[in-house]
Amino acid sequence: MGVSVRQRLGKSSACRAQARGRSERYLAPMKQKLPTLVAQARGGRVVRTPFLDGDDLDRRTLQDDEVRSVLAGGFPDARRVVLTLYPAHIPEVDSGVTVLRVTPAPGGPAWDLQDFSVQLRRLNLPEDQLGDVREERGGSFLVATTGKAAQILADLTELGGRAVAVEVVGETAGRGSKTREVVVPSLRVDVVGAKGFGISRAYFQQGIDGGKVRLNGQPARASSEIREGDSLSAEGLGRIDFKRVVNETRRGNFKVELEVHR
Repeated sequence: MGVSVRQRLGKSSACRAQARGRSERYLAPMKQKLPTLVAQARGGRVVRTPFLDGDDLDRRTLQDDEVRSVLAGGFPDARRVVLTLYPAHIPEVDSGVTVLRVTPAPGGPAWDLQDFSVQLRRLNLPEDQLGDVREERGGSFLVATTGKAAQILADLTELGGRAVAVEVVGETAGRGSKTREVVVPSLRVDVVGAKGFGISRAYFQQGIDGGKVRLNGQPARASSEIREGDSLSAEGLGRIDFKRVVNETRRGNFKVELEVHR
């Protein structure tokens, strides 16, 4: 027997509620400064923002031994993200993000990303509950959502006068994450990024020059050094979370642990 989108979302929400307990609450973006949110999580609360511009977050503020964080936007290189902060004694929480695939029915002019985005805005959904929107091959669109917007879109059967099919992709549209240990001659962004993604340094440098690589939400420079706790995202490639320096080799190289999200 099939399972509806609503049932899948409901089941997912129920599981998340068990993990969260009764402490979670939603906060309006930028009404409280990040250090305040960290302090609230340190005090025992699970706090979550709506979607924010990742460039507005100073990720170094999140480094606190008593607080853990989940930063998610549904895509490894998402520009808009939801931040969840929780006490370190809680094993884990969900990201609060649901990625939906919306497929318009055949017939009529094909929509591009701009066409779809215009129709999406006409639904008058809360902007802070919508994240990045991506176009897939074949005419489908992926939408990162949170809160009530996720349920409204999941129930959608028509958009802009066209029938649509909606399915839940999950918390992320990426292929998942993998922890890697690699050896690099330096901790420069261009060196670590190229090694982590398994591409040439020259190719990664092109992405940096084109403004497609960001370090902790800010445009990256090749000469910048990446440190423990930093996050490096590259458009079209994914995201690297720098976990730690494992050791320094006899030849002066660094063995580092990276979590690579595709």
